[in-house]
Amino acid sequence: MRATYFIQLVGLSALWGASFLFIRIASPVFGPNVLAFLRVTLATLTLAVLMRVLGQSWAWRQWRTLVVIGALSVAMPFLLFAWAGLQLPAGYSALLNSTAVIFGMFASARMGEDTITFKKLLGCACGFAGVALIVSLGPVEPSFKVVMAVLACVAASACYGLSAPITKRAVGQLQPVQIAAGIHAMSFLMVLPGAAYSLPSARFSWTALAAVAAMGIVTSGLAYWAHLRILRHVTPVAAMSPIFMVPVFGVLWGHVFLGEQLGPGLVLGGSLVLLASALITGFNPLQRWWDLIDAKP
Repeated sequence: MRATYFIQLVGLSALWGASFLFIRIASPVFGPNVLAFLRVTLATLTLAVLMRVLGQSWAWRQWRTLVVIGALSVAMPFLLFAWAGLQLPAGYSALLNSTAVIFGMFASARMGEDTITFKKLLGCACGFAGVALIVSLGPVEPSFKVVMAVLACVAASACYGLSAPITKRAVGQLQPVQIAAGIHAMSFLMVLPGAAYSLPSARFSWTALAAVAAMGIVTSGLAYWAHLRILRHVTPVAAMSPIFMVPVFGVLWGHVFLGEQLGPGLVLGGSLVLLASALITGFNPLQRWWDLIDAKP
Protein backbone atom coordinates (compact mmCIF):
# COMPACT_ATOMS: atom_id res chain seq x y z
CA MET A 1 0.00 0.00 0.00
CA ARG A 2 1.34 3.41 -0.96
CA ALA A 3 2.07 5.74 1.95
CA THR A 4 -0.27 8.38 0.47
CA TYR A 5 -3.27 6.07 0.63
CA PHE A 6 -2.32 4.84 4.08
CA ILE A 7 -2.09 8.38 5.46
CA GLN A 8 -5.50 9.15 4.00
CA LEU A 9 -6.92 6.03 5.59
CA VAL A 10 -5.44 6.96 8.95
CA GLY A 11 -7.29 10.27 8.69
CA LEU A 12 -10.49 8.39 7.92
CA SER A 13 -9.82 6.17 10.94
CA ALA A 14 -9.79 9.23 13.18
CA LEU A 15 -13.15 10.31 11.77
CA TRP A 16 -14.69 6.84 12.02
CA GLY A 17 -13.38 6.51 15.57
CA ALA A 18 -15.20 9.72 16.42
CA SER A 19 -18.43 8.30 15.01
CA PHE A 20 -18.65 5.87 17.94
CA LEU A 21 -18.39 8.84 20.30
CA PHE A 22 -21.25 10.53 18.42
CA ILE A 23 -23.34 7.35 18.50
CA ARG A 24 -22.88 7.12 22.25
CA ILE A 25 -24.12 10.72 22.59
CA ALA A 26 -27.03 10.57 20.18
CA SER A 27 -28.46 7.04 20.43
CA PRO A 28 -29.92 7.38 23.96
CA VAL A 29 -31.61 10.61 22.87
CA PHE A 30 -33.08 9.72 19.48
CA GLY A 31 -33.18 5.95 19.77
CA PRO A 32 -31.41 3.63 17.29
CA ASN A 33 -34.01 3.79 14.52
CA VAL A 34 -34.34 7.57 14.40
CA LEU A 35 -30.57 8.02 14.77
CA ALA A 36 -29.87 5.74 11.81
CA PHE A 37 -32.52 7.54 9.76
CA LEU A 38 -31.16 11.02 10.50
CA ARG A 39 -27.61 9.88 9.81
CA VAL A 40 -28.52 8.31 6.47
CA THR A 41 -30.68 11.27 5.48
CA LEU A 42 -27.92 13.82 6.07
CA ALA A 43 -25.38 11.63 4.27
CA THR A 44 -27.70 11.25 1.27
CA LEU A 45 -28.31 15.00 1.05
CA THR A 46 -24.57 15.72 1.36
CA LEU A 47 -23.69 13.26 -1.39
CA ALA A 48 -26.54 14.50 -3.59
CA VAL A 49 -25.04 18.00 -3.43
CA LEU A 50 -21.61 16.55 -4.19
CA MET A 51 -23.06 14.67 -7.17
CA ARG A 52 -24.44 17.93 -8.49
CA VAL A 53 -21.14 19.75 -8.03
CA LEU A 54 -19.19 16.98 -9.79
CA GLY A 55 -21.74 16.70 -12.58
CA GLN A 56 -22.44 13.01 -11.97
CA SER A 57 -25.71 11.21 -12.63
CA TRP A 58 -27.47 8.72 -10.36
CA ALA A 59 -26.71 5.07 -11.21
CA TRP A 60 -30.25 3.75 -10.85
CA ARG A 61 -29.67 0.99 -13.42
CA GLN A 62 -27.37 -0.70 -10.90
CA TRP A 63 -29.99 -0.50 -8.16
CA ARG A 64 -29.64 -4.18 -7.23
CA THR A 65 -25.94 -3.79 -6.48
CA LEU A 66 -26.60 -0.55 -4.62
CA VAL A 67 -29.28 -2.23 -2.50
CA VAL A 68 -26.95 -5.06 -1.49
CA ILE A 69 -24.04 -2.75 -0.67
CA GLY A 70 -26.34 -0.27 1.05
CA ALA A 71 -27.87 -2.93 3.27
CA LEU A 72 -24.48 -4.42 4.23
CA SER A 73 -22.38 -1.29 4.59
CA VAL A 74 -24.90 1.36 5.69
CA ALA A 75 -28.40 0.38 6.84
CA MET A 76 -27.68 -2.70 8.96
CA PRO A 77 -24.39 -1.49 10.55
CA PHE A 78 -25.87 1.92 11.37
CA LEU A 79 -28.85 0.31 13.12
CA LEU A 80 -26.82 -2.34 14.94
CA PHE A 81 -24.13 0.05 16.19
CA ALA A 82 -26.78 2.58 17.23
CA TRP A 83 -28.54 -0.11 19.26
CA ALA A 84 -25.26 -1.30 20.79
CA GLY A 85 -24.48 2.31 21.72
CA LEU A 86 -27.26 2.14 24.30
CA GLN A 87 -25.24 -0.43 26.26
CA LEU A 88 -21.57 -0.20 25.34
CA PRO A 89 -18.96 2.55 25.71
CA ALA A 90 -17.67 4.10 22.48
CA GLY A 91 -14.30 2.36 22.90
CA TYR A 92 -15.98 -1.04 23.16
CA SER A 93 -17.90 -0.63 19.93
CA ALA A 94 -14.85 0.75 18.12
CA LEU A 95 -12.72 -2.23 19.13
CA LEU A 96 -15.38 -4.73 18.13
CA ASN A 97 -15.70 -2.97 14.78
CA SER A 98 -12.17 -4.21 14.03
CA THR A 99 -13.46 -7.72 13.43
CA ALA A 100 -14.73 -6.44 10.07
CA VAL A 101 -11.28 -7.14 8.63
CA ILE A 102 -11.59 -10.80 9.54
CA PHE A 103 -14.93 -11.17 7.80
CA GLY A 104 -13.64 -9.10 4.89
CA MET A 105 -10.69 -11.44 4.43
CA PHE A 106 -12.89 -14.52 4.06
CA ALA A 107 -15.39 -12.72 1.82
CA SER A 108 -12.61 -11.37 -0.40
CA ALA A 109 -11.03 -14.82 -0.68
CA ARG A 110 -14.40 -16.34 -1.55
CA MET A 111 -14.85 -13.82 -4.38
CA GLY A 112 -11.28 -14.21 -5.64
CA GLU A 113 -10.15 -10.75 -4.49
CA ASP A 114 -7.65 -12.07 -1.92
CA THR A 115 -6.04 -15.27 -0.59
CA ILE A 116 -6.10 -16.98 2.80
CA THR A 117 -2.75 -17.84 4.40
CA PHE A 118 -1.67 -19.30 7.73
CA LYS A 119 -0.56 -15.86 8.90
CA LYS A 120 -3.97 -14.43 8.16
CA LEU A 121 -5.69 -17.30 9.95
CA LEU A 122 -3.44 -16.67 12.95
CA GLY A 123 -4.55 -13.06 12.76
CA CYS A 124 -8.18 -14.20 12.90
CA ALA A 125 -7.44 -16.17 16.06
CA CYS A 126 -5.79 -13.13 17.64
CA GLY A 127 -8.73 -10.96 16.65
CA PHE A 128 -11.34 -13.20 18.22
CA ALA A 129 -9.18 -13.69 21.32
CA GLY A 130 -8.98 -9.93 21.61
CA VAL A 131 -12.75 -9.62 21.42
CA ALA A 132 -13.10 -12.25 24.16
CA LEU A 133 -10.74 -10.31 26.43
CA ILE A 134 -12.56 -7.07 25.77
CA VAL A 135 -15.86 -8.64 26.81
CA SER A 136 -14.56 -10.49 29.88
CA LEU A 137 -12.05 -8.01 31.29
CA GLY A 138 -13.37 -4.63 30.16
CA PRO A 139 -14.72 -1.90 32.45
CA VAL A 140 -18.33 -2.92 31.68
CA GLU A 141 -19.82 -5.70 33.80
CA PRO A 142 -20.91 -8.63 31.60
CA SER A 143 -24.69 -9.06 31.38
CA PHE A 144 -27.22 -10.37 28.90
CA LYS A 145 -27.75 -6.90 27.40
CA VAL A 146 -24.01 -6.31 27.15
CA VAL A 147 -23.46 -9.66 25.44
CA MET A 148 -26.28 -8.93 22.99
CA ALA A 149 -24.78 -5.51 22.28
CA VAL A 150 -21.40 -7.14 21.63
CA LEU A 151 -23.02 -9.59 19.23
CA ALA A 152 -24.73 -6.66 17.50
CA CYS A 153 -21.35 -4.98 17.00
CA VAL A 154 -19.83 -8.17 15.62
CA ALA A 155 -22.82 -8.63 13.29
CA ALA A 156 -22.43 -5.03 12.07
CA SER A 157 -18.73 -5.63 11.51
CA ALA A 158 -19.52 -8.81 9.58
CA CYS A 159 -21.76 -6.75 7.31
CA TYR A 160 -18.92 -4.32 6.67
CA GLY A 161 -16.54 -7.18 5.90
CA LEU A 162 -18.94 -8.96 3.55
CA SER A 163 -19.59 -5.75 1.65
CA ALA A 164 -15.89 -5.02 0.98
CA PRO A 165 -15.29 -7.28 -2.06
CA ILE A 166 -18.71 -6.42 -3.53
CA THR A 167 -17.91 -2.73 -3.22
CA LYS A 168 -14.46 -3.30 -4.74
CA ARG A 169 -16.07 -4.73 -7.86
CA ALA A 170 -18.59 -1.90 -7.99
CA VAL A 171 -15.92 0.83 -7.99
CA GLY A 172 -14.57 -0.68 -11.19
CA GLN A 173 -17.88 0.05 -12.91
CA LEU A 174 -19.15 3.24 -11.26
CA GLN A 175 -17.71 6.47 -9.92
CA PRO A 176 -17.11 6.49 -6.14
CA VAL A 177 -19.56 9.35 -5.60
CA GLN A 178 -22.25 7.46 -7.56
CA ILE A 179 -21.84 4.42 -5.30
CA ALA A 180 -21.71 6.45 -2.10
CA ALA A 181 -24.81 8.48 -2.98
CA GLY A 182 -26.69 5.47 -4.34
CA ILE A 183 -26.17 3.18 -1.36
CA HIS A 184 -27.16 5.90 1.11
CA ALA A 185 -30.28 6.70 -0.91
CA MET A 186 -31.25 3.01 -0.91
CA SER A 187 -30.50 2.78 2.80
CA PHE A 188 -32.78 5.76 3.39
CA LEU A 189 -35.69 3.66 2.17
CA MET A 190 -34.62 0.73 4.34
CA VAL A 191 -34.46 2.62 7.64
CA LEU A 192 -37.50 4.85 7.02
CA PRO A 193 -40.18 2.42 8.36
CA GLY A 194 -38.36 1.84 11.65
CA ALA A 195 -37.79 5.57 12.12
CA ALA A 196 -41.47 6.34 11.49
CA TYR A 197 -42.44 3.75 14.11
CA SER A 198 -39.96 5.03 16.73
CA LEU A 199 -40.34 8.77 16.12
CA PRO A 200 -43.02 9.39 18.80
CA SER A 201 -40.68 8.11 21.54
CA ALA A 202 -37.62 10.03 20.33
CA ARG A 203 -36.26 13.03 22.22
CA PHE A 204 -34.20 15.89 20.80
CA SER A 205 -31.31 18.00 22.05
CA TRP A 206 -28.86 20.37 20.39
CA THR A 207 -25.91 18.21 21.45
CA ALA A 208 -27.44 15.10 19.90
CA LEU A 209 -28.34 17.01 16.73
CA ALA A 210 -24.76 18.25 16.42
CA ALA A 211 -23.48 14.68 16.84
CA VAL A 212 -25.83 13.41 14.13
CA ALA A 213 -24.84 16.25 11.80
CA ALA A 214 -21.17 15.34 12.21
CA MET A 215 -21.92 11.69 11.51
CA GLY A 216 -24.20 12.24 8.56
CA ILE A 217 -22.25 14.93 6.75
CA VAL A 218 -18.65 14.04 7.60
CA THR A 219 -18.11 10.50 8.88
CA SER A 220 -20.81 8.93 6.67
CA GLY A 221 -21.18 11.10 3.58
CA LEU A 222 -17.83 12.67 2.79
CA ALA A 223 -15.71 10.01 4.51
CA TYR A 224 -17.42 7.15 2.68
CA TRP A 225 -16.86 8.88 -0.65
CA ALA A 226 -13.18 9.40 0.20
CA HIS A 227 -12.84 5.74 1.19
CA LEU A 228 -14.33 4.54 -2.10
CA ARG A 229 -11.86 6.69 -4.02
CA ILE A 230 -8.99 4.93 -2.22
CA LEU A 231 -10.59 1.51 -2.74
CA ARG A 232 -10.14 1.92 -6.49
CA HIS A 233 -6.36 1.64 -6.01
CA VAL A 234 -5.94 -1.02 -3.28
CA THR A 235 -7.30 -4.46 -2.41
CA PRO A 236 -10.46 -4.76 -0.25
CA VAL A 237 -8.55 -6.11 2.75
CA ALA A 238 -5.82 -3.48 2.43
CA ALA A 239 -8.48 -0.78 2.31
CA MET A 240 -9.95 -2.19 5.52
CA SER A 241 -6.63 -2.42 7.36
CA PRO A 242 -6.90 0.98 9.09
CA ILE A 243 -10.17 -0.24 10.64
CA PHE A 244 -7.86 -1.63 13.30
CA MET A 245 -6.74 1.94 13.96
CA VAL A 246 -10.32 3.08 14.52
CA PRO A 247 -10.31 1.58 18.05
CA VAL A 248 -7.31 3.70 18.99
CA PHE A 249 -9.26 6.84 18.15
CA GLY A 250 -12.55 5.43 19.44
CA VAL A 251 -11.08 4.64 22.84
CA LEU A 252 -9.21 7.95 22.91
CA TRP A 253 -12.25 10.09 22.04
CA GLY A 254 -14.46 8.13 24.48
CA HIS A 255 -11.94 8.56 27.30
CA VAL A 256 -11.28 12.26 26.63
CA PHE A 257 -14.83 13.48 25.96
CA LEU A 258 -17.03 10.98 27.83
CA GLY A 259 -14.68 9.94 30.64
CA GLU A 260 -14.92 6.25 29.73
CA GLN A 261 -12.63 4.03 31.77
CA LEU A 262 -9.70 2.14 30.29
CA GLY A 263 -9.92 -1.35 31.77
CA PRO A 264 -7.29 -4.11 31.38
CA GLY A 265 -9.51 -5.91 28.85
CA LEU A 266 -9.38 -2.94 26.52
CA VAL A 267 -5.59 -2.80 26.68
CA LEU A 268 -4.94 -6.54 26.33
CA GLY A 269 -7.78 -7.23 23.92
CA GLY A 270 -7.03 -4.13 21.89
CA SER A 271 -3.39 -5.16 21.56
CA LEU A 272 -4.42 -8.55 20.18
CA VAL A 273 -6.83 -6.92 17.77
CA LEU A 274 -4.09 -4.63 16.49
CA LEU A 275 -1.77 -7.63 16.11
CA ALA A 276 -4.51 -9.30 14.09
CA SER A 277 -4.45 -6.31 11.74
CA ALA A 278 -0.75 -6.69 11.05
CA LEU A 279 -1.06 -10.44 10.46
CA ILE A 280 -4.12 -10.27 8.22
CA THR A 281 -3.20 -7.28 6.08
CA GLY A 282 0.57 -7.69 6.08
CA PHE A 283 0.93 -3.98 6.72
CA ASN A 284 3.95 -3.04 8.80
CA PRO A 285 4.55 0.71 9.25
CA LEU A 286 8.15 -0.03 10.28
CA GLN A 287 8.94 -2.16 7.23
CA ARG A 288 10.29 0.71 5.16
CA TRP A 289 12.70 1.75 7.89
CA TRP A 290 13.69 -1.86 8.51
CA ASP A 291 14.47 -2.28 4.81
CA LEU A 292 16.65 0.84 4.87
CA ILE A 293 18.60 -0.46 7.88
CA ASP A 294 18.90 -3.92 6.39
CA ALA A 295 19.95 -2.65 2.95
CA LYS A 296 23.50 -3.42 1.90
CA PRO A 297 25.85 -0.42 1.62
